[in-house]
Amino acid sequence: MALGVVGILETASVSFCGVATLLWMSIGTFARSERGEVAAQRAIATLCITSAIMLILLNSMGGELWGSGSMALPMALVAVIVAISATLNLKGKDVQGETNPHEIMKMRREEE
Repeated sequence: MALGVVGILETASVSFCGVATLLWMSIGTFARSERGEVAAQRAIATLCITSAIMLILLNSMGGELWGSGSMALPMALVAVIVAISATLNLKGKDVQGETNPHEIMKMRREEE
């Protein structure tokens, strides 16, 4: 029975991380509305925290992640860091220090 739980934890934690990654990559689409952005941020944070908890449980039960017994805890830490960074609201702030494509299109429209 414990072996089945370990397998479920491994699969679920990796799946949650994968879904969070897909949401992270799609944040630009969700950011078109304030409500969508907040919902995506909360979903990413929830998935990452849940995944981190599962990875900690996986490690404590002696499970392996990708064939390594010592990989679960560092990945749990990464999941927590991603959860924290997902909740940062950077909308409207120039993070990169460069003009983004949306600003370029906006400036072209204003010129015409």
